[in-house]
Amino acid sequence: MNKLIRRGLLRPLARVGRTAEAVAEHAGQMASLSWGVAAATLRGRVSMRSIIDQFWEMGVQSLPLVLVTAVISGVVTTQQGGYQLTSTIPLYVLGSVVASSVVLELGPVMTSFVLIGRVGARITAEIGTMQVSEQIDALHSLGRDPIAVLAAPRVIAGTITTPLLVSIANVVGIFAGMVAARLSLGLGYQSFLYGARMYWHSWDLLYSINKGIVFGFIIPLISVHMGFRTRGGAEGVGRSTTAAVVFMIISLLVLDATFPSLFLN
Repeated sequence: MNKLIRRGLLRPLARVGRTAEAVAEHAGQMASLSWGVAAATLRGRVSMRSIIDQFWEMGVQSLPLVLVTAVISGVVTTQQGGYQLTSTIPLYVLGSVVASSVVLELGPVMTSFVLIGRVGARITAEIGTMQVSEQIDALHSLGRDPIAVLAAPRVIAGTITTPLLVSIANVVGIFAGMVAARLSLGLGYQSFLYGARMYWHSWDLLYSINKGIVFGFIIPLISVHMGFRTRGGAEGVGRSTTAAVVFMIISLLVLDATFPSLFLN
């Protein structure tokens, strides 16, 4: 009986211990990877051509999907905001609701989710396939640093590209919300812009761009990290890609929850 009780108490503790160990292991490896990326960048060992190629794949090729997501975010925010506003609240306040919602939250978060699905999963699958097919070991044997060749260009490109995409998404989302307010609620463009300017803070735009920088750094970093950890052939690549997507989503949600308390108070 005592053994059963002990087992019942020890199993949850063992699970907590294994989880804490895994988190610490991931954190240590990602910190080491970040340091390697910074060192390779400062020493000039990163190919500019590779960075430009990643700019194209992450930025230009992701732009159509980012624009569609921004338009939908602006339209949905306008429709829901117009539905919730009562007759005692001036309709022009909707401009502030849409502008603040898109710039502070929907622009950076939805853009980052697009990049997770389109860019993050691809990076993990690419590097994971290279890992299981021993291509990364071949780089080591040739005297080339996989961090400088594979990780640094992706992290640098993501850190620079994501805030640019977020800025575009903010503009497109607000414009789409303004058009939707005109068509569905009859709110004029001047009234919409008046409401948006009335409650606008200049810090909001910098806050949104800072989110884009942090998210743009985290997404490729986690993707590369999970790709380097891939084991077990094609099945292992699938597992690593799935785990990377979940890891990125949870990380972004946690970071998004910490941003207001750190930068908006």
